[in-house]
Amino acid sequence: MSEGEGQAKNRLFLGIDLGTSHTAVMTSRGKKFLLKSVVGYPKDVIGLKLLGRPYVVGDEAFEMRSYLDLRYPLQDGVLSEISDRDIEVARHLLTHVVKSAEPGANDEICAVIGVPARASGANKALLLKMAQEVVHTALVVSEPFMVGYGLDKLNNTIIVDIGAGTTDICALKGTVPGPEDQVTLTKAGNYLDERLQNALLERHPELQMNTNVACAVKEQFSFVGAPGEAATFEFRAAGKPVRCDVTESVKIACEALMPDIIESIEILLRSFQPEYQATVLQNIVFAGGGSRIRGLAAYVKDKLRPFGNADVTCVKDPTFDGCRGALRLAEELPPQYWRQLGDVSGP
Repeated sequence: MSEGEGQAKNRLFLGIDLGTSHTAVMTSRGKKFLLKSVVGYPKDVIGLKLLGRPYVVGDEAFEMRSYLDLRYPLQDGVLSEISDRDIEVARHLLTHVVKSAEPGANDEICAVIGVPARASGANKALLLKMAQEVVHTALVVSEPFMVGYGLDKLNNTIIVDIGAGTTDICALKGTVPGPEDQVTLTKAGNYLDERLQNALLERHPELQMNTNVACAVKEQFSFVGAPGEAATFEFRAAGKPVRCDVTESVKIACEALMPDIIESIEILLRSFQPEYQATVLQNIVFAGGGSRIRGLAAYVKDKLRPFGNADVTCVKDPTFDGCRGALRLAEELPPQYWRQLGDVSGP
């Protein structure tokens, strides 16, 4: 066996969709998993006794939140360097993600990591600094580009990725997208949760409400456009169960996302050459958790009617389509060429 063949055999590729709320990962050995992008630390000595370790990561941390201090290191989908403690939290998250991918002792780990479309150079540099401690080579690319690569939609396409912290919109024109081809909006899933919480409390001020409850309502009933049957949800008021109609509140919160998204699609559509714009209208794709909003494709199609007949679709697997595209990119393009695509750490 040649040296090159040995290196290829021991190379583990990771596709990582690093999100504000959740991180999705797929590996070249068939493993895939999703975890909450959170690290939990004991609040006091009792919490330390209950936990039995200095910190815990992901869904397990969220389940133990009553006695843990939860830290979300990804603000609007990117690492933010505020203090040494914040960097430590991010390091714990990334270390856990790579360990969960189950690399072998002699593996060369190569990771393609998705971040919001307009993440700053400083954000990317900090992320690569973190990644360099746990992988051999890392490439940072925009999340909608990852989705487009995985779907083989790299030309005359607009990808809209609605995550928790950001909505990322990208015009794909057959080349690596530049800053002028991408838009990042901070109105996304978390914003929707806040709007929904406020809308529910305006109608029912007696409810015991937080963003976790609002998120549960959103995940069960989110829709835009004409409602179907009435949506009701069981809340708590003064500790007692109470069922309320949430239909109008959900509609108000979900549709609050849409004006900025529609405007951004229109701006990016006009950036294509005029002879391609009709084709682009036939290739508008929504991804991310927000693509699960019922009625989304029909709603956007209707709003874009002044520009022509649009074909709007939502990805089949919002959870993993981003990291699936990242993994495909990692496997198809040798790491020595990654610098042509974006920011890279490693040899």
